[in-house]
Amino acid sequence: MKKLLLIAAAAAVSINLSAQETRFGAKAGYSLSTLKFKDGGNSENSDPSHTFYVGALVEHKLSDKFALQGEVLYSPLGGKVEAAEGSDEAFVGAKSKIKFGTLMVPVSAKYFITEGLSVSAGASFGFILSAKTKYEVNAGLGLPGLDISLGDEVDIKDQTNTLNIAPFLGAEYALENGLFFDARYNMGVSNLAKDSGDGKLTNSFLQVGVGFKFGGN
Repeated sequence: MKKLLLIAAAAAVSINLSAQETRFGAKAGYSLSTLKFKDGGNSENSDPSHTFYVGALVEHKLSDKFALQGEVLYSPLGGKVEAAEGSDEAFVGAKSKIKFGTLMVPVSAKYFITEGLSVSAGASFGFILSAKTKYEVNAGLGLPGLDISLGDEVDIKDQTNTLNIAPFLGAEYALENGLFFDARYNMGVSNLAKDSGDGKLTNSFLQVGVGFKFGGN
């Protein structure tokens, strides 16, 4: 009887260890980033900024169905604002693009629906390394040679909070050779604007990309 119990325990431990697997990988892709400013009951969304992300990951499988994943990614996130007044002849237009150079550390829990298809939930902890706004003002007075164009890039790091926390939901499809495709939506909850009073500036972004995971141990 004792021998049977020992054999059963050894088999259970062996199955559990075989289910655990750690894999490392790299990923990159496209980000669609927007800014949202809320002040009291009013809110305004920026136009989207089309950008990229790139980085590395580690995935640790706890069982055939569950895994934990950590990543380190870099992405220049932000948003754009455009405004124009007047006619084709006489007009004033302004464009502003805000860019946050962000180092992100996403941490997630994954559930495998099938061997290759999984869904995930977690949070991205973003650390803003740089913050700049690039603006351009154009004006036309309706007379030849009197069009005006001004532009500059301004460092706004001292006006920006460093931490951008963004909970996310995502999905991934992985092939047997290690190649995978994933997508996730990150909803920013941190106020990125210092001294904003009752206002709040948040950054949310969609990520769609491709990566490769190397064999586990």
